[in-house]
Amino acid sequence: MLATTANASLAHGHDRPAVLGAKRRPDPHTLHTLRTETLSPLPIERVFAFFADPFNLDALTPPWLRFRVLTPPPIAMREGLALDYRLRVRGLAMRWQSVILAWEPPDRFVDAQSVGPYAWWWHEHRFEQVPGGGTRITDTVEHAAPGGRLLHDVLVRPDLERIFAYRSVRMRELLGG
Repeated sequence: MLATTANASLAHGHDRPAVLGAKRRPDPHTLHTLRTETLSPLPIERVFAFFADPFNLDALTPPWLRFRVLTPPPIAMREGLALDYRLRVRGLAMRWQSVILAWEPPDRFVDAQSVGPYAWWWHEHRFEQVPGGGTRITDTVEHAAPGGRLLHDVLVRPDLERIFAYRSVRMRELLGG
């Protein structure tokens, strides 16, 4: 399932600070939310362990982004950890840094962009045991593009939908489903 909505509110607002690095949370009218769900037949502990390794993000990211983790291993995931990446967006090389705002194994974690292309980026990864076995993986991304609604509607939303559609396919390949 892939859905995008504008101006959505999220249940865990307590871990979205008013200021993250140099980024100020934009006016709610400029925020957009992308939400995806993927099912895996694996138990929640195995699925969470996969996501707890930041180097697995490379396997979930489309090759056209040329994504690489710059933070050297080993990486012990925890609240407050900053992770550095390199990627290319529409041919432009850029750096991205995210900070882990919440770390709650095996149920969820939250990261937010502190350096990167977005005016705002907050990403919750939620994992739920499914009755009868398996795990529901839900990604919720609250984001705002510099340049406002037009840039979002013309470039950012289609790019994010394509990236998260790829991610969903890769999760099913790597984690079953």
